[in-house]
Amino acid sequence: MTEAFLRDSAPAVVLVIDDDETSRYILSHWLSRAGHTVLDASTGTEGLALLASSHAPRPEAAIIDVKLPDMSGFEVCERIKGDPRTIGLPVIHISATAMTPEDHTEGLQRGADAYLDQPVDPDELLATVTAALRYARARRRAEHLARQLATLNRATLDVYRAKGFHSFAAAATNGAATLLSAPATALFLSPEGQAVHSVTTGPGAAPRTLPAPVELLSSLASHALGSGTGAEVTRIPQAQWKALLPLDHLEGDIVLAAARTKRGRPPIHLAVPSGAVSGSDDRELLQQLASACALSLEALRSYNEEHSLNLTLQKTFLPDRLPTVPGTELAVRYLPASEQAEIGGDFYEALDTPQGLLLAIGDVVGHSLFAATVMGEVRHALRAYALEAHAPHQILQRLEVLLAYSRPGFTVTVCLVLIDPDRRHAHVANAGHIPPLLLRDDGQAEYLHEHGPLLGLGLPHPPATTVSTAPGSRILLITDGLVEVRNEDLDHSLTTFSSAAASGPGELETLCNVLLERFGRDKDDDIALLAARLD
Repeated sequence: MTEAFLRDSAPAVVLVIDDDETSRYILSHWLSRAGHTVLDASTGTEGLALLASSHAPRPEAAIIDVKLPDMSGFEVCERIKGDPRTIGLPVIHISATAMTPEDHTEGLQRGADAYLDQPVDPDELLATVTAALRYARARRRAEHLARQLATLNRATLDVYRAKGFHSFAAAATNGAATLLSAPATALFLSPEGQAVHSVTTGPGAAPRTLPAPVELLSSLASHALGSGTGAEVTRIPQAQWKALLPLDHLEGDIVLAAARTKRGRPPIHLAVPSGAVSGSDDRELLQQLASACALSLEALRSYNEEHSLNLTLQKTFLPDRLPTVPGTELAVRYLPASEQAEIGGDFYEALDTPQGLLLAIGDVVGHSLFAATVMGEVRHALRAYALEAHAPHQILQRLEVLLAYSRPGFTVTVCLVLIDPDRRHAHVANAGHIPPLLLRDDGQAEYLHEHGPLLGLGLPHPPATTVSTAPGSRILLITDGLVEVRNEDLDHSLTTFSSAAASGPGELETLCNVLLERFGRDKDDDIALLAARLD
C-alpha cells in the first residue's frame, strides 16, 4: 500500500449523533477500539453545535441516526452539507427503523455519503467509515494541490513580470511564503555582484533585505546543486543554517531549493522551515518555483524588453515534454504571435491517465497577462481532474464550475480527446473549440464537428462523442491562430487545411513542419498544433 493510502486510512475524529444511549455507546466503543476519537451527541442540535465549536476537535466524519428527537438525520445532513465549513464532511446515516429503499434513496439524495441499517456488523461500519475518510481526504488533498498549483501559477507570474531586482526579490520571497504558508528566505546575486538576502515572516508580510556576503551563495550551492544546472531540493540542519546565515529568521531545520539556468552563475535559493514541507508535492512545488525564479532572474539579467519576459513566461504555462505512451507517437508545435503582440492564452496538454491518453488543446479568449493567468489555472486544473480519471465531459463540467467561481466573465475554448488504451476508439468532448481533424489510414480526412458550448457560459456539456480509430490513424488538434485568415471564411480555411493534411507526409514530425510552414507564417495570434499517431 502507498504512503498516501495508509495516511488516508488512518483513524480520525468521528462525530456520532444518536438519541439511543445504548446504540451510541456501542458505536462509540467500536470506533474507539479501532483507534478513532469519538465525539457524541444525542440530538441534531447538540451535534451541529459540536461541529461549530472552536474548542472541540474538528470531526472528519459523522455517523447520524435518521430518527432524532429534535430534527431528522436527513435535516442534520443537509445543514452540514450546506455549510461551507463542513461541506466536505462525509456523513453516514444509520437507522433501525428507516430501512426501506425509499429511506435509503432520500438519505443519499439529501447529501449522505453512505446509509447503513441496524443492526450493523462492526466490521462493515468500520470499513464504511474508513472508505468515507479515504475519499474525503483524497478529495481534500486534490483540492489543496489544485489551490497550490494556482498559487504557484500566480507566484510564477509575479516573478516574471518583476520590473527590477527589488521587485523580483519581493516576488520570489512572497511566492515561497504564500506557496507553503510559512516564513521564507530568498538569496541570489544581483547584476551589481551583491548578494541579496530577502526574508519575510509569512504570507502577506512585507519582505525585508538583510546583509549577506557574496561567498555565501557558493557555500549554499555546495549543499544543493553544486556547479550543475537545473533545480534541486535539500534539507539543512538548523546548526549549519545558522552558521551560514546567523541573521536569518528561519527556525528549525531548513528545506532549501536551489536553481540555476547557466553554468558559472550563482543559483537562486529559496528556503522555508522543514515543517512547512509535508511531502513530495510540496518539495516539487518549491522546486518548480525556484526554477521559475531562476529563469526570471536570468531573463532580467539578459533582456530589457518586456516581450522577452512575456515569451519566457508563456513557456512556463505549457508542458515541458510529452508523455511516452506505447503504441502512440506524439508531436507538438507552439509558436507565439508576432513580436508586437501581447501574450496569449493558447495551451495544450497530453497526459497518460488511468483511462487512456488524454489530448487537450484550448484558448482563453483575449490577449493579456491576465488571460495567460487564467490559461495556466485552467491547464493545471485540467491536469488535476484528468488524473482523477474523470470522463472528458466531466472534466469540462468541472472546469465550468472553476471558471464560474474564480474567473467569472472569462470564456475559454477547450477540446479534449481521450484515446482508449487499445487505441481503437477516441472520445471527443469539445467546448466550442476548432474541431479536431481525424486522418484515417485510408487517406480520408474528417473533422469531428460535434461539440458543446465554450466554457464560461454556465451551460451543461454533453457526453463525449466516440469514434473508431484504426491503426495508422492520426489526430490533429489546433488553435485558431493556425487556420484563421483575415477576411477569409473560417470554413474555407478549415477545408484547405484538411486537404493539405490529408495529402501531406505520413511521418508525424514532418507533417507538423509542413503544416506550420504553409499555414503558420505572418500570423498575429499564437499557434498550437498537437498531433498523435495511433499504431
